Amino acid sequence: MGRRHGALPTAEELRIWRDFVETTERLRSELASRLQGDSGLSPGDYAVLLALQEAEGHRLRSSELAAAVGWERSRLSHHLGRMERRGLIRRVECATDSRGAEVVLTAEGAQGFRRATLPHLRAVRELFVDPLAAGQLAAAGEIAEALRARLNASGAS
Repeated sequence: MGRRHGALPTAEELRIWRDFVETTERLRSELASRLQGDSGLSPGDYAVLLALQEAEGHRLRSSELAAAVGWERSRLSHHLGRMERRGLIRRVECATDSRGAEVVLTAEGAQGFRRATLPHLRAVRELFVDPLAAGQLAAAGEIAEALRARLNASGAS
């Protein structure tokens, strides 16, 4: 396909775009459904728990956690309230800054994350990795990198 910067997408480019969007949405939906069914965790729960699991001391300031999961702080705050009520995380005053709060992974949250991880990774392999040849998988990574670079350069979140 020729590159026509500034021109509207062709019918073929729009067909590819729709296929890409519809397929990624189906993939996300299926992974979310399996994650919820296997572990009772939403993809948002899993993203928060993963960020905390990887953080030093299994704790992050709210602003750092928001950046790690790519959410607005208000969305994160509402989500954390639901997770706190379920015992997956707790919020504590930041020891170094009384204006901020830290989000801490609880033992229950760590256990839920561990329970969810193996089935989730198996689903990722089944639905994303296995259907692609090695070259296609590498191309998918290059595509994601190119799109992310454009979004980052334009300031889109």
